[in-house]
Amino acid sequence: MGPRTCVSPEGRFLVGIHDPGFDVANFRQNTRIDSLGKLPDGTPVENRVNFPPGSVTADKTDRIYEIANAFPFRGSTYINSAWADRRVGDPGAVGLPERPPCSLSENIKAWQKENGKDHPVASRILDLLPRPMRLALAQASTDPAELAALARHSCTLRFDNGEDRDPTGLAFRDAGQGRMVPEIRDHDLYDILGNNPSLPDGYKEVMVLRPGIQGNSEIIGEVCGSTHVFEYLRRNSYIPWGHFAANMANDAIRYRVKDLTPSDMAGIRHLYYQRIYARTARQLDVQLPWKNRPLSVEELETLRLRICDALGSGRGSSLDFDAALWGWNFGFGFAQSGHRLHASHQMIHQQNAMIPGTVTGNDGDPYGCFSCGDLVTDFIRDYKAAHNTDFFPAYLGAIRTNTRTDGVSGQPASLIVYEDDNILLFAPKAQVSEWELILMTKSPCAHILDADTDVRTSLDRAMLKAVQTLETLGAQMVTGVEFSGRFNAPDTGQHLVYSFIPRLPYAPGTFSEAQLRWISGCYPEDFALACRGILERSQNDSP
Repeated sequence: MGPRTCVSPEGRFLVGIHDPGFDVANFRQNTRIDSLGKLPDGTPVENRVNFPPGSVTADKTDRIYEIANAFPFRGSTYINSAWADRRVGDPGAVGLPERPPCSLSENIKAWQKENGKDHPVASRILDLLPRPMRLALAQASTDPAELAALARHSCTLRFDNGEDRDPTGLAFRDAGQGRMVPEIRDHDLYDILGNNPSLPDGYKEVMVLRPGIQGNSEIIGEVCGSTHVFEYLRRNSYIPWGHFAANMANDAIRYRVKDLTPSDMAGIRHLYYQRIYARTARQLDVQLPWKNRPLSVEELETLRLRICDALGSGRGSSLDFDAALWGWNFGFGFAQSGHRLHASHQMIHQQNAMIPGTVTGNDGDPYGCFSCGDLVTDFIRDYKAAHNTDFFPAYLGAIRTNTRTDGVSGQPASLIVYEDDNILLFAPKAQVSEWELILMTKSPCAHILDADTDVRTSLDRAMLKAVQTLETLGAQMVTGVEFSGRFNAPDTGQHLVYSFIPRLPYAPGTFSEAQLRWISGCYPEDFALACRGILERSQNDSP
């Protein structure tokens, strides 16, 4: 059968259909009939149905569609027809309600006005809230004044121009050994407030955005002009050998993707391309004549071509770091229970790093280092060996000729959300999260060194469309990851792939997800239809 994937060698999607019907033996010993309550006319409601006298026959249950992910290492998706059928042909059914206004302070004022009272407890309610409730309010509130008041609980702010004005900074203390640290009393509350878009910009500035307020990470890159982006070096990183973070600067505040401009995205991504190209060039002894300024788009392309020439001449074996890592955690979520729902330094914050080919293992031998793109490389090699055909052309063919998962005719069947000459943005047939979108190059392009100026521009543009579309649907937290090949690997026809995975309400990771079983209540064709509608409306609304 070859590798387990939904993409057949003929370029079609394969879907498993479960139509369950079964008998169940009854081993219960006792029957405990009890009243659950009463109807309005007094008729009792009992639990009799829960205690059948004999075996149980389930001869009509919901049809379940099982779809192996296109990439076997990502598991399988299970679509419940009873849930998904409700959304067929109705793009308006795909989405979440807008975040409602929330202000405890205003509610208390309304209560006071209604009751003609001015109880002292009401005016001090933020001081008296238990900490879990304070954390929940910091997450949910949309009241800038209320959030500013909560900020005073989280840290000691400086108001050099008077407390009726924005703060000018934080109070610091000497932590010894020359370390000056801000006086933060509740780090969780501080982080939640710093990531709440409704916090006044003056508070965002001094609490999270001003360079240096989050530590001593050096700024070693910058894009200026129609945007302003800083690149920070993270030395002591959870990623071995450090990583780099591209953040919107403190004078270009962006907390929603809808506020992110094409120039912003191009600037953020430019720092990624520039850093990876520069680090690779240094390993190959390719000269970098430019210092203390960002490379222009033309200079970046010239550098890329020189690197490709060096790799083509056989110098790729000299690369100690031969793969790129890129990711984006958009949004922030924190539960009052202490569970962090999503991580973010600030809302528009992308990270990148380089991955070594090998390090020395504990036995003294080379130890191969992991890159998620390696899983794609291994799979497409196995696919070719099993079917004597390349995977990505078959995958593109399956996307182009897709038929609806539920087999219904007369309803939209396309998975494609957006495309241009270089890329395809689409809803995967098997989603690892409801509302997942995938961005993929149309031609072989194993990594960003293979991506010329036009391809990079297409990727950046489509990436912005993808996350803006998800945000418009109501997604507040989205994780983006890149699957790319090794710079010095033989050509396998690999394509560059990006996955954008929303974290939706009522969808925590459970035992199903731990087994790579992804549960969905929407057919991918109906999700793609909803996304296309959003892009069409956005295009029509553009000046």
